[in-house]
Amino acid sequence: TDSIYDMLQQVASYSTDACELIFQESGKTFFEKGSYSCGPVVDNEKGSYLTMMSLGGLKFGIINIVGNFGTVFVDQSYWQSAIAAKPASTHKGYLLGGLVWFAIPFALATSLGLAGVALQLPISASEAAAGLVPPAVATHLFGSGGSVMMAVMLFMAIVSTGSAESIAVSSLVAYDIYRTYINPEADGRRILLVSKVVIVVFGLSMGVLSVLLHAMGLNLGWVYMFMGTAIGSAVVPLWNMLMWKDANAVGAIAGAWGGLVLALITWIVVAQAQSGEITVDTLGKLEPNLAGNLVAIVSSGLIHVVCSLARPQNYDFKSMGDIKMLEDDQSGLAEEDYSEKFLAEAKAWVTKWGLAFTIIMVIIWPLLSVPAGVFGKGYWSMWVCISIAWSFIATFVIIWLPLYESRDTFLNIFYSMLGQQRPAAAADVVKGEKSKVDTGAAEASKAECSFHRAASEFSAIAECSFHEGVSEFSAVGPERRPVRTSRGRTHGFSHGVLMSCCKYIVGSSPQSVEATLRQPAA
Repeated sequence: TDSIYDMLQQVASYSTDACELIFQESGKTFFEKGSYSCGPVVDNEKGSYLTMMSLGGLKFGIINIVGNFGTVFVDQSYWQSAIAAKPASTHKGYLLGGLVWFAIPFALATSLGLAGVALQLPISASEAAAGLVPPAVATHLFGSGGSVMMAVMLFMAIVSTGSAESIAVSSLVAYDIYRTYINPEADGRRILLVSKVVIVVFGLSMGVLSVLLHAMGLNLGWVYMFMGTAIGSAVVPLWNMLMWKDANAVGAIAGAWGGLVLALITWIVVAQAQSGEITVDTLGKLEPNLAGNLVAIVSSGLIHVVCSLARPQNYDFKSMGDIKMLEDDQSGLAEEDYSEKFLAEAKAWVTKWGLAFTIIMVIIWPLLSVPAGVFGKGYWSMWVCISIAWSFIATFVIIWLPLYESRDTFLNIFYSMLGQQRPAAAADVVKGEKSKVDTGAAEASKAECSFHRAASEFSAIAECSFHEGVSEFSAVGPERRPVRTSRGRTHGFSHGVLMSCCKYIVGSSPQSVEATLRQPAA
């Protein structure tokens, strides 16, 4: 860290003549001021690379925040993963995932990014904007091994992100377009076919779009900074629709589209005013993108709030729970996952910790770095140590936590490979005084029966549940007592009928049990 620190301080002290001597080939310099990271940094305190007092960094930080709000709120893959995950895990998992993800830009920028400047590698601004700094530095330091490591990392990132986006787009088309407007009676097989077709079409389209963007000279950095201008106008309306009962649907649409139009106009006007022309390069500068990002997220929010206050919708959110699913598969879910109490607690938890981490990461951390000015060697060493520790902790969490949470599945697979049945766990015992017993009733039915025998005047307390949609009932007492089925009928039962019921569960079909239940008590 001390060597990199000294090298960065030296680079910041270089004059233009010194930079021209460094960046030359065959005795002829190719250095152009602003195209290579050499010499003092404009708008940084003392021109240093080792400071948070950077006007350019502040502008990019705002663009980054607005753009990433847009990518999360407008990206269907995030919504789809959240809805598919178990409610008890979603809110904590997303917050943990965000903290793990932060290790990527934090560690790579601290290590490979600043190392590229310290080593004075001939990486131009356009090459840096195309994302070529990490592979260039890794190759310089580790040779072909560094290239392989970067290729593996890039491949894994593209495959994971690409697969998530492909499935997200295919689900939108298959469910929200095809099944909603084209074929409402589509079954699972038809939906799967449409999804597969959409995945192929989407993948080919993205490949063609990437080639077109490259041919137009729009690199990764250009698209990244423009992202907030293009999609940032949907952030506030989406948030309001989720959290505000008076949010107006028409106002949300007007806010999203109106904010986009205003953002594009601002983006172009600022580029023209700043540079006197509108080109790919002028539109890719910080100032036009900063203006476009801010107008997108602020104007859309104002439009939606005004429309909602003028005509509040007073939505009760009940229809969200009535969404018809193709297959109502709730395996692995408990009733408490959908209880109002649990969901309210989850909302309070994610609000508290989400806001806390946002304030720490976006406000407190940068402010604590301001008094340091230009980092000293000690402060710089602490910064590097934090980035390394963050990276290792994130690596441990992202690799070992999923393995730990899936340990039951791995054990089941292991015992199956050995041809053995996994021993029953003690956790199978039901809470309270009742025990859950699998009776292995009929071939296609599942039934459970629990008995509790008391030494008092009551001779039997029985509860039985049937999973073929027949009924759920309970009975108390030695003689007749009211027994209410799930279909709303009330019957009287004697003790003998109750015991016959349990006998049937063990040795007879559910049809026989149902027939017995329908007999009059007399």
